Formats: sequence, structure tokens, C-alpha cells
Amino acid sequence: MSAPASPAADRLIFIYNANGGLVQMALDSLHKTLSPSTYPCSLCAVTYGSLRMDPKWRKWLAGLPMPAVFQHKDDTPHKGIPLPAVLRERGGKVEVLIDAPTLDGLGTLDALIAEMEARLA
Repeated sequence: MSAPASPAADRLIFIYNANGGLVQMALDSLHKTLSPSTYPCSLCAVTYGSLRMDPKWRKWLAGLPMPAVFQHKDDTPHKGIPLPAVLRERGGKVEVLIDAPTLDGLGTLDALIAEMEARLA
């Protein structure tokens, strides 16, 4: 007899309001630089510079007590959720931790980190 399956581990799921891939990344970088006010992914805008993840964000993520996964709107299985979004998966159930309007209103990496810490407390 096999052991019962354990519930899925807790994890955070960050879903960008951008498509994945190198070409799209280059186009996004150009868009953020030339017209930041019209760039559609506030999560990308505060966590990434023009080419790479902000080192402060990378360090904060490394200190999380659970894994974080990153998805793009074209590769996420979580459809129908306004993007960007931060989801939390607990015991196989997924809930929106931070919705798109809240992310859009944060504006800075420090504000995002503070919001994440408050909601994870």
C-alpha cells in the first residue's frame, strides 16, 4: 500500500502581465524605457531594471520561507485573473494574494516588499 499523497507545498506565484521569451523581454525593456507610463506590467516595472531582476528584490525573494515561481501571461495555467498578480498556493488551493489594482498602485519596490510582508504575516 502506498502512502497518501501529501498536500502541495506552499508557494508564491508571481504572474507578469507580459509574454515570455527573449524577443518579448527586449521589447518590454524598450517599452519600459521609452514609455514607462504606458507599460502594462507594474510587477515587472518595480522588480526589474532594463535587463535584469533588481538585486534587492532577488535578495528579498531568497529569504522567503517558501518557493516562488514566476510565470508570464502566455504560460500561466491561471487564466481569467487580471494581471499582474501574486498568488499563494496552500495545500493545493490557489488564492490571489495581491491583485492587479493593488500592484498597479504600489509604484516602488519598497512598497511591494512592504505589501508582501504585511500579507504574508
